[in-house]
Amino acid sequence: MSDQPTEHATDLGDGGNDNASATLVIDTSFGSTVGVVGHPAIIESDSRSHVEKLQPNIAKAVEVARLAPEQISRIVVGIGPAPFTGLRAGIVAAKALAFANGAELLGQDILEVQHRWMQRIHNTSEQRHDAEDATMKHVTLAVNDARRKQLYYALYMDDEQLLPMDIDYPEVIAEKVDRCLSALADTSTGLLLDVAGHGAGRYREVWDRKLRPAQENGGGYALSSVIDESVLDHNPEGIAIFAETAVAHAQNGEAAGAEPLYLRRPDVSVPKPLKAVLNTGTPDKASGSSGDRSSHGGQAQ
Repeated sequence: MSDQPTEHATDLGDGGNDNASATLVIDTSFGSTVGVVGHPAIIESDSRSHVEKLQPNIAKAVEVARLAPEQISRIVVGIGPAPFTGLRAGIVAAKALAFANGAELLGQDILEVQHRWMQRIHNTSEQRHDAEDATMKHVTLAVNDARRKQLYYALYMDDEQLLPMDIDYPEVIAEKVDRCLSALADTSTGLLLDVAGHGAGRYREVWDRKLRPAQENGGGYALSSVIDESVLDHNPEGIAIFAETAVAHAQNGEAAGAEPLYLRRPDVSVPKPLKAVLNTGTPDKASGSSGDRSSHGGQAQ
C-alpha cells in the first residue's frame, strides 16, 4: 500500500446513482459512525445511547443515500480496538446486514485509519511546499480511549507498524514510544510525531513530559501535534478513508475478518488451589469419637 490511501471510486460505489451498488461503513469504536461512502455519515458521540440508535441510523444512512438495502454490496465494519459492549453491537449489526443482503463484509481497525488520515494531511501539506514538513519523517501514535485511564495504541511510520497494537496506561505508552523513536532517529533525519485519536488530548501533559524534543542538529524526534479526535469525526471524508483502507487490504489479499479487537486482559484470574486439610486425629466434639472413624466403624452392629 502507498503512503496515501488510493482512491477506489468504482470499488466503493456511487451512492448518488440509484442503480449503483454502494459501500456502507459501520464503526462503534467510539460512539457510533454510520454512513454510505460519498454521503454524510450519521455520528453519535454519546456512547451511552449509540447502541439503541444504531439500527435506526443505519436505515437513515441508506435512505439519505437514496438506496435500497439490497444495493449495499459491501459493508466495512470497525473491529476496534474498543470496549466490549459497543464494539460488539456494531459488528453484530454488520454481520446480520451482510448475511441478509449477501454483501461483502470487511473488517477494519480504527488505529491504522488514524495513521492513513495523518499521512493524507502531511502529503497535502508537502504538496503545498511546506519546507519544514518536507525534510522530516512523520510518525503516528494512533490511540483510542480504552477507559479506566488507559488507551489502545499502535505506532506507525510509512507502511510499517513500529509498535504493535496494545492497551496500556499513557505513561507506559510514552516510555515505549520514546525508546522506539530514540533508537530510530539519527542526525540526518528528524522524526515528527503526531498523537491522534480520542483520548489523546486528555494526556497531553504526559506526552509533553515523556516524549523528548528534537536535537538542535536536526536529529531525534519532536512531538508535532496532539489531535483529540478521530478520522471518523471528519464528515464525509472520514468514512471514505476508512473504507479505502479496508478495500486496499482486500485487494492485496490482506482482508481483515469481522472479529472484534478487545485487547484488554481479563479482570478475573484463576483461583488458587484450596489448601489441603490435614487429619490430626483430634477428637470429634460432635460425636465424641476420634478423628480415625474407621477404628470404630469396621465392626458389624
